Amino acid sequence: MKVGVLTSSRADFGIYIPLLNALRNDSFFDLHLIAFGTHLSKKHGYTIQEIQSQGYDNVHEVDTIPNSDSPKAIAKGIAKAVNGFATFWDQHDFDLVFALGDRYEMFAAVSAASPFGMKIAHIHAGETTLGAIDNGYRHAISLFSKYLFVSTEEYANRAKEIVANEAEVFNVGALSIDNLSKISFLSIEGFNDRFGIDLSKDTILSTFHPETVAFEKNKGYIEELIETFEVLKESYQLVITLPNADTMGEMIREQLIHFGAKYPQVHIVESLGMHGYLSCMKHCCLMVGNTSSAYAEASFFPKAVIDLGDRQKGRLVTANIRRTKIDKEAIFAAIREIELGEPVAKLNVYGNGDTAEQIVEILKSWND
Repeated sequence: MKVGVLTSSRADFGIYIPLLNALRNDSFFDLHLIAFGTHLSKKHGYTIQEIQSQGYDNVHEVDTIPNSDSPKAIAKGIAKAVNGFATFWDQHDFDLVFALGDRYEMFAAVSAASPFGMKIAHIHAGETTLGAIDNGYRHAISLFSKYLFVSTEEYANRAKEIVANEAEVFNVGALSIDNLSKISFLSIEGFNDRFGIDLSKDTILSTFHPETVAFEKNKGYIEELIETFEVLKESYQLVITLPNADTMGEMIREQLIHFGAKYPQVHIVESLGMHGYLSCMKHCCLMVGNTSSAYAEASFFPKAVIDLGDRQKGRLVTANIRRTKIDKEAIFAAIREIELGEPVAKLNVYGNGDTAEQIVEILKSWND
């Protein structure tokens, strides 16, 4: 089976790894990676190098990077991606193509595949993120897909509603739990050796992406968050990873870089890589931000999370997560609750760490 895997960023590539390894190690599959989006952007860490370093045989590149993060540039970026993938799909055929998540460039790649009759399998279908325009892209990807792989029963039911039974839906759990079940995390000493950050100190891990619904509010949001960080840095070391290429993402990046440059206890990081990021998550005290990794991945440890604003609104909220508005007093109150509260018991919401194995079994069953 010739399988293509669409990967547009460091985030989805890290999630894919258990599936990529399972496909690569099974002679039944002819695996091809299709890298685009911020993987090819030097500003965003040029993470195509991370893919290449892992020795995959068939890696294709499609240039889809927008010129800036304005609404016009993002819209033109979608058009650029559709155009680039129109050429790519015309030159390459696959038995199945995996798409993950809800990014606009992922939507562009999948929509360009539809006239070619390409069979798409959508991973993480059925989820909802009301504070991001990505919510619409996710559901559109599902509507273009023949197979939907979801991470919980709740998301399975929602996916079925979205596609009106026009696709096959499989509840297989989350690939990120496979990663976490098998990974050999960096020790505190190993993390310090690699990144120069001492996680023996009380540490907050933060990733804050722009809200792309009512995006004009992001300037106020990041100013409020930085005011919060100004106080938190007195009690915590801050490790802040920079946001994706979304509308107003560049403004947020600049503000965070300027803030971090002033203080030795604030570490601004373009990318820790999947291994480094999950190791940092394991050793940190809590997470503050609005990243999707604060849901499935953080539930594994479980790690205390303060989820800010509406970007992830609509996702399943587990016992380790407190959702607050982007307001410093609300964030301080949530941190006090975490500091004074009991640790959250082990959660088992997103599967048992065998998602890749289940997907491979399903794919092989189609050939029986």
